[in-house]
Amino acid sequence: MERSMTGTRRVVSAGEGPPREPPNYTGAVYGSLLAGSVVVGAGAGAGGTYDLSPLRLAAVLVATGLVFWLAHAYARLVGRAHHAAFNWQEIRWVVRREWPLFQAALPPAGAALLFGLLGASDTAAAWAALTVAIIEQVGWATFMTLRAGVSRPQVLVSSLVYLVLGLLIVALKAALHH
Repeated sequence: MERSMTGTRRVVSAGEGPPREPPNYTGAVYGSLLAGSVVVGAGAGAGGTYDLSPLRLAAVLVATGLVFWLAHAYARLVGRAHHAAFNWQEIRWVVRREWPLFQAALPPAGAALLFGLLGASDTAAAWAALTVAIIEQVGWATFMTLRAGVSRPQVLVSSLVYLVLGLLIVALKAALHH
């Protein structure tokens, strides 16, 4: 059964499911911004020190990405509940669509782990994770706007907006840690 916009229900055939849409790449941009924010907030130690080991930072990044992915997927399901009843096909579609939000946490977490394995300081690992998150954010924004077929100037503006947002996170980190 599926609810229409007017609230009436109709029978959905077995082969009919959610519309085929690409993954939610805006989630990847948001997830990258979230990862950068997590790096800043997770390590805000007293006296300008960064008190979070690379392993713990990576764990916090992955856990936060997972929680936000689940929250976004659930919110989308609840929002879609006005149009269709929940079923496993719908749930699978939604969690796949929102998956890029979680995936965005993995490269910064990987950077923190790599720097930790190489013996870098906790601060250097955090800066590496933050740098990767910002590069990823700008990269996803550029990819999305190119994929949308907008003009090159619009792609440039979009990329610059996300770069500025990333640099604002850097400024916040610098302000909190000095």
